[in-house]
Amino acid sequence: MSGEKVRLNTEWLCDCGGCHVAIVDLHEKILNVFDSVEILKCPVLTDEKGYPEADIGIVTGSVRTEHDRQAAVAMRKSCKTIIAFGTCAVYGGLHGAGLAHTREEIMDCVYKKSPTTKTDFVPNNSISSLEKMVIPIDEVIDVDLYLPGCPPHAHFIFESLNTLVSGKEIHAGQETVCAGCKRVMKKTDVATIKSSYEGLPEEDVCFLSQGYICQGSVTLDRCLAPCPNHGMACSGCAGPTMQVLSEPTRDIRTEISERMSRLTAIPYETIKTHLEKTAKTQYAYAMATKMIGNKPTFLIKKWIAEGEAR
Repeated sequence: MSGEKVRLNTEWLCDCGGCHVAIVDLHEKILNVFDSVEILKCPVLTDEKGYPEADIGIVTGSVRTEHDRQAAVAMRKSCKTIIAFGTCAVYGGLHGAGLAHTREEIMDCVYKKSPTTKTDFVPNNSISSLEKMVIPIDEVIDVDLYLPGCPPHAHFIFESLNTLVSGKEIHAGQETVCAGCKRVMKKTDVATIKSSYEGLPEEDVCFLSQGYICQGSVTLDRCLAPCPNHGMACSGCAGPTMQVLSEPTRDIRTEISERMSRLTAIPYETIKTHLEKTAKTQYAYAMATKMIGNKPTFLIKKWIAEGEAR
C-alpha cells in the first residue's frame, strides 16, 4: 500500500471479546502496527459508534442476533477488505452448540429455569432478537480473509496485519496442531479412555497413545501448539483442518477414532461412541459452519437423543 496509514475498523459481534483483547495484546509489536495503521473504529480502543470508510475491517464473533447481522453488513459496506477474525467469525465458534437446541429451549433455560436469572417471562423488546441459527459471518457477507483461533495467536495476528499493510503475498500453512507438538506417538496397551482429571499424562508421549482424547491431529495450527506442549490435550479451538472440512466422508470423530484405535488397545467403535456422547464438546467450535453441520456423518441431535435415552 502507499505511504499513507492504512485505515482499520474492527467490530465485535457475538463473542466473549477475547479476540479484540488479543488484537491489543501484541505487546511492543503493537507499536509497529500503529506506525502503519490508523485505527478508526475498535470497541476496546475507540468510542466510534459509526462505520467510517476503511481499508481493512476485522470482524470478530458469529452472527447470533439481528444486531450482529446489521453490524456485519455495515462493516462490509465500509471496508475494502474484510477479515473473519477468530474461530467464532470463521466457523461460528462455541455459540454453535446452540444448534443442538431450539431458540425456545435456550431462552427458557436462560430466563425461566436458571436459578440466577429466573423470571416468569422471556424479554422480547429490550434485547436484539436471536437469529434462527448461529452462523459464521461469511453466510451474511463476503469475506476476503480468514484467521481462526480462540483467540488467534499473537504471532499470526502480527504476521497477517504486517503482510496486509506491506502488500506482501499472504502465506497460510495447512499444518495441524500435531505438527508443532513435541510429543511422540507410540503403540501402547492402554485399554480405556481417560478423562483429563484422571492422572497426569506422560510429558513426552502423545495424548492419544495414553487414552486421552486430543484433537491436535484434526485441528488447524493457528496457535503454535501451546496446549499439548504444556500438558493439555488440544480442544480444537482453531477449527478443523481443510481435510476434515472439505472431504464429505472425513469427520472429527472418525478421524480421531481411527488414529486412537491404532495407537491403543481401545476398539474403534468404543472411541467413536464416546465422541458421539460428548459431541457438543468435541464439535463445539465448528458445528455452526455448513462444512461440518451439513456433513452426512454429523448427527448431533441423534447422538444427544441417544445419550438422554441411556
